[in-house]
Amino acid sequence: MSQALPPGRRFHELSNLLEAYAYAGFTFSDTPETPGPGLDSYLRVTARDPARAATAVQQIDDLLSVGLFAEEIAGDVENLPRIRPPTGASVEDCLRIARDHLHRLLQDPSHVPRANPQNAWEWNERFPEVSQLLGAYFHRDFSYLYESRDEALDEYVSQSEPEDHARAARELGELLALVSSDQELHDAATALGLDLMPPQGMSLRQWLESVRRRIAAA
Repeated sequence: MSQALPPGRRFHELSNLLEAYAYAGFTFSDTPETPGPGLDSYLRVTARDPARAATAVQQIDDLLSVGLFAEEIAGDVENLPRIRPPTGASVEDCLRIARDHLHRLLQDPSHVPRANPQNAWEWNERFPEVSQLLGAYFHRDFSYLYESRDEALDEYVSQSEPEDHARAARELGELLALVSSDQELHDAATALGLDLMPPQGMSLRQWLESVRRRIAAA
């Protein structure tokens, strides 16, 4: 049984796993041999951070040992995303299949095929600081808060920590190297919270590179 945690936090990593399913249709579509799109996304993210997969396995074991409908965990389960099992299967059956895939990842993370993120959840998990930068400072209400993109960027630099600057610059560099086409870069930036066009006369790639340089110099 897990140690006492604040309400809603007992299954925090399991919640992240189920969010991946939520962004892929709210259904369990895994088989014992092949993960479905939601679990695929989670496996790609946690192959880069296996400790998260280990935590998810522990929390699935915790939930299954207590019982999905046990009163003891009712409040924690209430906060989890609702994912539909296929006909003839239970949520517990599906979690056991997901657990087996996670266990295989922990045996050898390199077995997870590398691929670019496939949905907004995965983009945000892969580039969390870029998500914070774009989603919090370059959103649809941008024009009500700032006179210019430079003003918004100055506020980000002044209100965030140096380690956040370094992380954002590193993630922007990785994003620009990862995504080759302009369309995929646009889709990725939109998933990460960007809701305005780049400055006139600049491509999105050029603008993001200028943002990276500005933050790296902060």
